[in-house]
Amino acid sequence: MTAVTELIPPQPAPAAVKRKLGAARIAGMAVLAVWVLLAIALAGMVIGGWDQAKFLRYGPRYLHGLWVTISLVGLAVILGAILSLPIAFARMSKNRFLNGIAYAYVYVFRSTPLLAQLFLIYYGLGSFRPQLEAVGLWWFFREAWYCGLFSFVLNTAAYQAEILRGAIESVPRGQHEGAAALGISKYITFRKIILPQALIVALRPYGNEIVLMMKGSAVVAIVTVYDLMGETRYAFSRTFDYQAYLWAAIFYLAIVEALRHVWAFLEARLTRHLKR
Repeated sequence: MTAVTELIPPQPAPAAVKRKLGAARIAGMAVLAVWVLLAIALAGMVIGGWDQAKFLRYGPRYLHGLWVTISLVGLAVILGAILSLPIAFARMSKNRFLNGIAYAYVYVFRSTPLLAQLFLIYYGLGSFRPQLEAVGLWWFFREAWYCGLFSFVLNTAAYQAEILRGAIESVPRGQHEGAAALGISKYITFRKIILPQALIVALRPYGNEIVLMMKGSAVVAIVTVYDLMGETRYAFSRTFDYQAYLWAAIFYLAIVEALRHVWAFLEARLTRHLKR
């Protein structure tokens, strides 16, 4: 056994390393300054070009379009989540037929533009009016809003199915084996052990998908749906004031920021047991 007879004297803290002002930092500061100047200029144009008459006339239309956008995207995400469940299970199935159909569905809707899908449903199915009337579905496909909703559901279901499949397969195999060793049924294992862990993994990709759907929903304005972008086009066609689109951009930015903060709160709340 040894004993300490002399203590090491306290040492001063290491000197702070000064970062050199290199070319990369100078370029970054210059770009940031340009963005700040652009933001100030936009704010100045909005304040300087404020027209109360236009605000009172088109403000309610913007709010109506905002409600249409939120309702359309909300319904599409919910219905797409329901549709994605059987697709995700079919993608994980060992049955080649089911797996092939699910793979083809996901491949097609993830590899083609949303706008092309919307046109195929709105204009393409519209050419089959006699057949749709015969089966009683023309009331659905003659309305642009329903066609937009249908195309959104099919599109987001493909993305959500892959998100869910990847999240479920990311759960370690040992979770299944441990539950089986304890005599827990497969249904209970999936519902109470596998699925909660998978949803935590899928939480952030789900949030990204909702944000992308919110921004991509502007395409329905092309097929005469008066969502936020549709009302913006209407206001611009009457006023020829470019600020109509600037206000639409502000609305979309506010929606995305609200979704981002809500999703960050949900993620922090649901994963608090994983933080030390």
